[in-house]
Amino acid sequence: QVELVESGGGLVQAGGSLRLSCAASGRTFSSINMGWFRQAPGKERDFVAAISSRYGNTYYQDSVKGRFTISRDNAKSTLYLQMNSLKPEDTAVYYCAADTYGRNWPTRAESEYDYWGQGTQVTVSS
Repeated sequence: QVELVESGGGLVQAGGSLRLSCAASGRTFSSINMGWFRQAPGKERDFVAAISSRYGNTYYQDSVKGRFTISRDNAKSTLYLQMNSLKPEDTAVYYCAADTYGRNWPTRAESEYDYWGQGTQVTVSS
């Protein structure tokens, strides 16, 4: 069992930055591949970024490459998503997710992630 709690969302102007955090508990965080997803209004949930457990390898959706950075602090059991140069199209609810089985890397498939946070709203105004 893994519990995930996101924080750090909010309202920001286009071009601004936000850092999302995801606090994990219930299982050894350092052994879990982690990911961020987002869901914009009226759209399906999409993959944003992932980070591996052992070496911290990262994987990004093309639209966020160079603007977003996923990272983790295993000592604090916390996942981060630094978002820079934000655009109105980045507006969404952002979810962190845990892939506790780690069968495939890298993976952007929702079905590979078995625990999810409640989400945090990010709104980018133009």
